[in-house]
Amino acid sequence: MTSLRKFQEDQNFTRIPLKRLNTGHYKLEARINGVNGQFILDTGASNSCVGFESASRFHLDSEESDVKAAGAGAIDMETMISNENKLTIGKKEVPNVVLVLFNLSHVNSALQQVDEIPVHGILGADLLKRMRAVIDYGRNCLYVK
Repeated sequence: MTSLRKFQEDQNFTRIPLKRLNTGHYKLEARINGVNGQFILDTGASNSCVGFESASRFHLDSEESDVKAAGAGAIDMETMISNENKLTIGKKEVPNVVLVLFNLSHVNSALQQVDEIPVHGILGADLLKRMRAVIDYGRNCLYVK
């Protein structure tokens, strides 16, 4: 029987290691516009997001948005939109990425309460779908194409 790793690699997927956090979430490193950052992998997040405080770090040009964000423990959060960004995970590059900017303080506060380092953002279902992502929970890794 072929392992998931061999099958995915034979299909030209790239294997990305994930770190399991004390909260049960998974974290990975990615680059936005050539700048490294730490991101939570969240299959339940419809859009990928970056915290307002990290916008300049990633050279994000943003514009006003009428959309309100909601997540676990927070609703009606103000947002901004940043278009035409480049995301890189491992060796895989995704052009023309749209990112939602919003206040991530509630996320990072929860992480700090369990002795985890704050993150710059969240990679959501929009990018996971685009990259045809497969999560191997048993081996704590992500495959992207």
